[in-house]
Amino acid sequence: MNLCKVVVLVLLNLINQGISAQVFPTKNYSKNYFIWPVKATPALAANFGELRPNHYHMGLDCKTEKKQNLPIIAAADGYIAKVKIEPWGFGRAIYINHANGTTTLYAHLNAFYTDLENYIKEQQYKQKSSNVFLDIPPHTFDVAQGREIAKSGNTGGSQGPHLHFEIRDTKTDNVLNPLLFGFPIIDNVAPTILRLAIYDRCFSTYEQTPKYIAIQKVNGVYQAAFTTINTDKVSFAVTAHDRYTGSSNQNGIYEAILLDDEKPIVGFQLDSISYDETRYLNAHIDYKVKASGGPYLQHLSMLPGYPEGMYKMVNGDGVINLEDDSVHHIKILIKDANGNTSTLKIDVQRKLNGVQKSIESFALQQKKLFIPGYVNIFESTNCKFYLPENALYDSLRFRYAEIQSNTGNTIYQLHTAVVPIQTYFPVSIKSASPIPNKMVMQRFYKDKIDYKKTVFNNGWHTSMFRDFGNFQLILDTILPTINPLAGFKNGVNYSKQTAIKFVVLDNTEDLEFTAMLDGNWLSFSNDKRKIFIYTFDEKCGVGEHELKILVKDMVGNLSEKIYRFSR
Repeated sequence: MNLCKVVVLVLLNLINQGISAQVFPTKNYSKNYFIWPVKATPALAANFGELRPNHYHMGLDCKTEKKQNLPIIAAADGYIAKVKIEPWGFGRAIYINHANGTTTLYAHLNAFYTDLENYIKEQQYKQKSSNVFLDIPPHTFDVAQGREIAKSGNTGGSQGPHLHFEIRDTKTDNVLNPLLFGFPIIDNVAPTILRLAIYDRCFSTYEQTPKYIAIQKVNGVYQAAFTTINTDKVSFAVTAHDRYTGSSNQNGIYEAILLDDEKPIVGFQLDSISYDETRYLNAHIDYKVKASGGPYLQHLSMLPGYPEGMYKMVNGDGVINLEDDSVHHIKILIKDANGNTSTLKIDVQRKLNGVQKSIESFALQQKKLFIPGYVNIFESTNCKFYLPENALYDSLRFRYAEIQSNTGNTIYQLHTAVVPIQTYFPVSIKSASPIPNKMVMQRFYKDKIDYKKTVFNNGWHTSMFRDFGNFQLILDTILPTINPLAGFKNGVNYSKQTAIKFVVLDNTEDLEFTAMLDGNWLSFSNDKRKIFIYTFDEKCGVGEHELKILVKDMVGNLSEKIYRFSR
């Protein structure tokens, strides 16, 4: 690269940094407070802010060399404040509070260190629950930086061995971007921009297909051809990813800024996100495109029903007004957490022969209009629901149908699940069931199925859901089945085995599993809700024993098995 090109690139970077500073304040996170939290070569499987189904990835996925049981260490001095054990989500996790006002989280762990493991086990037996979320009194377990606190694993929602690591603001519980804290991940690679989409914002984003604009990289800058469009208002979205030096992993981007004629309009930055707002990812992306099998498109504008969140409005919400018929010189800056920046340019103009507004079909006009920011109500003879005012991100023409299934049940089609909903909402179906307390409402769409117990009132069964789709009532009188594994049965001598295992099956979800050994509650782990496992310990000594297993489904159908065995 010659000297002139170097100078140009340096100047462009300085200009971009100046634009970024106009939109987002500088972060002042400590660069030397934390150390890498796993005894392995620092490497990432995923970064903060990656796009996932219904949420942002809220930390770093630290590689553990595709192994389990590597040492996990405290990233800084502090004390263990919380421990969580759950079948999904974090699996087994530790939270450590630090003197600088932050909390670090370590998830998908296997065994905790001995003293902590013993404490947790004692609390599980006190609560008679294997799944716990414990607040531990301050300084009960102080840890020094570099102290081993657990072994790495693959528990919970993990799809392969790794450590999920987060840094949170202890006071607000907002999750901060760990890559801003100076961890030893070398990154000299600017983000890659794969796709540019443009929207006619005279209409809802849910009732159109975006227009894709071809882009190419010329002299280090992404360029799109001059584009005319038949509308007064447009917005943009991009598909982009980042990677760090020496890695082929496609990670998430950190920041994007939209400019019109060099004037910053709006931007988003993926830092300081709370778990309460992470579902707003569904307003940050074109959910309809993704749910229909397309790519992730990140909006460079705010949908009407989306609070400011990680967006920062400077001169509007990102919707560009084209009514002046002039050429708008659009620039999009995409950054990673290390400041590496990619630029995309496109010139856009309204068609000079005037805007030809699309005319909605008469059938569509007859559909009920749902508007974000309002309570939206639907009622038919046998089905009704309402959406709270913060449920929708953009408007839609609601579609409804009743379909008779092969089983004789009526299926109620509530719009389509390719339109996202932010909050839970009540769905009610009318039915004269002879056993109302055994009714379950099923929601299904493609291969996704949810079950919820209903509340019966004056002929209506009601359950809470968070997605549109197809709904029907099911009478559930089927008992769960209890299936022992590895030869465990009544009367068996099990002295040569190390654990007792069960698979429990049911026609619905959310089973309650209870085990009693010689009349006392016994802890069975249940990672990923697949197999219930008790590993022999001091709770089951040598001799004769009675094990009672009770499994109850969401409507109270109860199965019970008793096994007498010896060790």
